[in-house]
Amino acid sequence: MATLPQEMSYVAHGAGGGPEVLALARGPVPEPKADELLIRVLAAGVNRPDVAQRGGSYPPPPGASPVLGLEVAGEVVACGAGTGRFRVGERVCALANGGGYAEYCVAPEAQCLPIPEGLDTLRAAALPETYFTVWANLFGHGRLRAGETVLVHGGTSGIGVTAIQLAEAFGATVLATAGSADKVEACRRFGAKAAFNYREQDFVAEVKNFTGGRGLDVVLDMVGAPYFARNLQCLGLDGRLVMIAFLGGTTAEKVDLRPIMVRRITVTGSTMRPRTTAQKGEIARALEEQVWPLLRQGRCLPPVHATFPLSRAAEAHALMESSTHIGKIVLTVAE
Repeated sequence: MATLPQEMSYVAHGAGGGPEVLALARGPVPEPKADELLIRVLAAGVNRPDVAQRGGSYPPPPGASPVLGLEVAGEVVACGAGTGRFRVGERVCALANGGGYAEYCVAPEAQCLPIPEGLDTLRAAALPETYFTVWANLFGHGRLRAGETVLVHGGTSGIGVTAIQLAEAFGATVLATAGSADKVEACRRFGAKAAFNYREQDFVAEVKNFTGGRGLDVVLDMVGAPYFARNLQCLGLDGRLVMIAFLGGTTAEKVDLRPIMVRRITVTGSTMRPRTTAQKGEIARALEEQVWPLLRQGRCLPPVHATFPLSRAAEAHALMESSTHIGKIVLTVAE
């Protein structure tokens, strides 16, 4: 086994701020603790939580790396005590607790998955954060089942594309919202039966028309307060509203809550990062059993909108904040 370097390059975000604060820095290569793997990072996914952490509103949990980055793909180069599934030299993708924007990253072995056959590391790096989040929220908390109808907001985001593809693959009818004609068409290409431009269409009216007034079974929402009342209006009997982000704000005022009681609506949501390693490991096992076979068949693959080298992470974040992308943004770290 080759000797590992003592130092590595990583993306620092200083005291926080706009994308311009991101810059390459040098620091020590992390050492894997018990039950962790050290991964030589080949590619790292860019996600909204990274943007929030850079801005100071999403701090890492105790003990996690302060470096940005929650998903990586690469090669195992060292194994901590108590590991056993993966060996040095194997390629994996991982949901990290932090530290992904770097040449080396540690991740609990339970949160690592083999890269599906046929996928390169670029696409593999686009898997963990969104697929863990969608599986846990849409199919876990949202209890989406075959034959049901779901509305996915932000249909061309990384989360949105994943949700559309997986929901369709598991037999649900999918509706989506997006902010332009091109994005609406992209939602349809990914598997949505109908998609609505929220800038020009009233998605509540469109949903009621599509469902013949019955309403939806599930809504997956990342907008938050501005959509809360309208989401309730979209849901039918025993509907479930699953909230995974608050891009439009957290405080909803003057909301009629009666539909929750009258139609037995469940309002739920979650974040991924605070979950325990054991909880994330359960999600990883479910993904490997239920979703990885689809990926090996070339189905439900994450579309990569743009790639940037690690040194241009600021540009990747600026693109993320522009919301002009369709699919994932990925940092390339090594060959």
